[in-house]
Amino acid sequence: MPHPTNPSQLDAEALYAVLLQQVQNGLAGIPNVAIVGIHSGGAWLAERLARDLNLVDRLGVLDVSFYRDDFAQKGLHADVKPTQISFDVAGATILLVDDVLYTGRTTRAAINELFDYGRPAKIMLAALVDRGERQLPVAADFVAAFTAVPAGQALVLKQADDGKFTLTIDTHHA
Repeated sequence: MPHPTNPSQLDAEALYAVLLQQVQNGLAGIPNVAIVGIHSGGAWLAERLARDLNLVDRLGVLDVSFYRDDFAQKGLHADVKPTQISFDVAGATILLVDDVLYTGRTTRAAINELFDYGRPAKIMLAALVDRGERQLPVAADFVAAFTAVPAGQALVLKQADDGKFTLTIDTHHA
């Protein structure tokens, strides 16, 4: 793993530019690509990636709340959004997008939900930040930065009204 960046020094807009370049290079020449963002931060990133890659008609959003293995403990969040996938998943190369890769459980839940819509040819994972501490064998194909966040704290992507991204440390969100 590359040298971790101090989480307080992460510039979300600069990281997005790095991620976009990685994704552009990594998807070059691959047919039948679709982008699916994980609600909410991953969905924001996916929306911007879809615009920048001219794939807005191949954009989907997942809310994995019902697919999480800790659903019984956590219950249902008040901000559950419906999953929206309006393209054929079967045979597609899916770029799954999340804001912060952590334990891998959200990624696993998203993959489970994707398969309910069909069998993709391939699933690739993009994350703005990888904070490590995996509990499942999940690795991103594209990641803009690696960081460590103290226990009990979360790295949270926020989107301003003008669409600009920021990353903050949240002690109530972990």
